[in-house]
Amino acid sequence: MEITYDYYRIFYFVAKYQSFTQAANVLNSNQPNLTKYINNLENQLSCKLFVRTNRGVSLTPEGEKLYAHVAVAYEQLKAAELELANDKNLESGVVTIGVSNTALHGILLPVLSQFHEKYPKIRLRLSNQTTPQAVQALKNGTVDFSLVTTPLHLKRPFLETGLKNFQEILIGSHQYKSLAKKPLSLAEVAQYPLICLGKNTTTREFYNTFYSTHGLVLMPDTETATTDQLLPLVKNNIGLAFIPEEFAREAIEKGEVIPIPLLQKVPTRTICIVEDNSRHLNIAANKLKQMILEVKG
Repeated sequence: MEITYDYYRIFYFVAKYQSFTQAANVLNSNQPNLTKYINNLENQLSCKLFVRTNRGVSLTPEGEKLYAHVAVAYEQLKAAELELANDKNLESGVVTIGVSNTALHGILLPVLSQFHEKYPKIRLRLSNQTTPQAVQALKNGTVDFSLVTTPLHLKRPFLETGLKNFQEILIGSHQYKSLAKKPLSLAEVAQYPLICLGKNTTTREFYNTFYSTHGLVLMPDTETATTDQLLPLVKNNIGLAFIPEEFAREAIEKGEVIPIPLLQKVPTRTICIVEDNSRHLNIAANKLKQMILEVKG
């Protein structure tokens, strides 16, 4: 006879209530059935677990030892079942995301607001990183998925799904308003100070390629760590910068910066969700991912 979970579950309740009758009521069973299980368990373990008393049953020394272990195991199993049930109902859980600055502002923040409103008990952990760092975090298994921008160079089991295209434009402060009169070539832009993201970022790789395609070498005068630092630097007359159009729209409408037209249009880029196909997402992370995919556009 193989001892199964049911044997230890019945033993747990008989020992807890010190009564076959009470345990049978809790388990929706009957006393003879429980007695049979306990007899089989005692035979299998070759020891007596209970002795009968006037009030019911009490544990033998061997039974006390067994109960000390079974009680811990049973309570841990019940806690795990409750945790899984809460996860299923999105009453608990943690979602960890690696996200680049452009992806954070370009698509994630509005979705996070909706998600947090619907599932306030889910904990969110965001790592604001460059695209290479966010992809590496996914490879290291420290995030559930990452939201990043192209260009990407991924191999299986990593999968990218495009979410939203965005267009970058060249902007400058009013110090450079004369440049808005007619489209400039990239060669002409090179005559002015340029602000760009630093090396080892996807944006820097993108513009290195863009310049190289037109026979130029990108040599920025000012390097910054994140996209959200570009606009303040432009406003303070540090130089020109390429920035996602929607990030600059409000500043343009307020007259704080001006768009500078180019002869060579900057290629469109894409915000993507990147995941490891070899891993299964937890329920909360999968729900957030589905909400992100729903706003794909």
